[in-house]
Amino acid sequence: MNLSPLILAAACSALTVAYAAEPITQPTTDFTKAEEYERYPAGAATHTKKLNKDAFSHASANMSFEREIDFKVGNGFFKRLWVTAPASTKAADGLGPLYNARSCQRCHLKDGRGHPPENSNDNAVSMFLRVSIPPQSDADRQLIETHRVKNIPDPMYGTQLQDFAIAGHNAEYRLQIDYQELPVKLADGETASLRAPTYTAADLGYGPLHAQAQLSPRIAPQMIGLGLLEAIDEQDILSQVDPDDSNNDGISGRPNLVWSLEHDKVMLGRFGHKAGESSVMEQSLGAFAGDVGISTPLHPAGSGECTAQQQDCIAAPDGNSPEYDNVEADQKVSDLVVFYAKNLAVPARRDYDDPQVLAGKKLFYESGCIGCHTPKYVTRSDDVAPEQKRQLIWPYTDLLLHDMGEGLADNRPEGAADGREWRTPPLWGIGLTPTVNGHSYYLHDGRARNLLEAILWHGGEAQAARDRVVAMSAEDRAAMLRFVESL
Repeated sequence: MNLSPLILAAACSALTVAYAAEPITQPTTDFTKAEEYERYPAGAATHTKKLNKDAFSHASANMSFEREIDFKVGNGFFKRLWVTAPASTKAADGLGPLYNARSCQRCHLKDGRGHPPENSNDNAVSMFLRVSIPPQSDADRQLIETHRVKNIPDPMYGTQLQDFAIAGHNAEYRLQIDYQELPVKLADGETASLRAPTYTAADLGYGPLHAQAQLSPRIAPQMIGLGLLEAIDEQDILSQVDPDDSNNDGISGRPNLVWSLEHDKVMLGRFGHKAGESSVMEQSLGAFAGDVGISTPLHPAGSGECTAQQQDCIAAPDGNSPEYDNVEADQKVSDLVVFYAKNLAVPARRDYDDPQVLAGKKLFYESGCIGCHTPKYVTRSDDVAPEQKRQLIWPYTDLLLHDMGEGLADNRPEGAADGREWRTPPLWGIGLTPTVNGHSYYLHDGRARNLLEAILWHGGEAQAARDRVVAMSAEDRAAMLRFVESL
């Protein structure tokens, strides 16, 4: 069935009005056929366009023509290459002084997933190291406990290491990764291999890191469906919290609580690898400051993430000017980029009714994977943009923090998240990563070279589900992986 966007919007609207109560969001127990509307993981916002390298770059399918103009303008700012100040192009100057990329698009390649350097000749433009130190005083601990800050910055390097700098300044470091191969025996006699990374902040440009510095690698995540994730009702997320594992399923999801600069209060974290940001706005404008060194209304410092100990960096020319509200990306630019980020459409499912995919879906559900990867929600109807309102969506995430075991631990807390916890990432669109980005690197640091490796890295609360995958026959494992690839 291939519905037009208009018909699809009407159908999904009728569906959510009629079935917004609890039963439709309950996981299915019938795997003999596809569920109704399963092909459309983002409801009426799902796009059905050609699945090529641009598959993650389309607007919500239910967007009006007038709003699509804003989407396209936002895309232009998302791709904008910022330049050093002062420059003749005052609307685009103010890069850095320290930065990881010159544009949002340089990290989120084709609006998709970043990757670690593939060899010594490759760059790390879509990957960087976060850095922080443990609280050093009662005042530091108070800031963390009241959620006013997520981390205590390294005195010299702040909370993020930048590997580029404008002329006349030193970059902060060079990312170095060393891998060790770890064999894993599967039940059918096959063997997989995992690569365990060691990260080094090499060639430090401003002296040594703090003696207690904690480093954590991050690759840029895919951008699709963000507005819909923000439109999930907070109570639907919090209803899944089970810190004491009261149902004895081995899974005890916890929320991250973070201070919102946008709303000036503590809010539920939803975005980022450890759910450290509460909204698409905060995630986007935080990336402007940390990744590109561009000031915005939320982060007005023209020096980006330069610390008090980097005085030359602070003193460098910036692009803040009265013409643009004394920032480099003013409110209008910021709003358009956020609008773009909220409306990158999720592609339609592939092979969703194929017998092997349905068999794999059954294995995925019965192995316990949906204990964290919650299949579906109905989005809110209040305080939500029209594209995201009352949609039945299938992101396969609970947006909560889970202990993923020692193997994936970065040993760096972030807000309420400890050094072993990560937010459950959405799975929609994951099977199109090779199509969009030309690679198949997964997890927060891209260490997994395929989906099976990503599963085999699961530990902690996911250990039991991971062990069930190891125990599968080759045929069953192939079916389950094909289901995940179809998302």
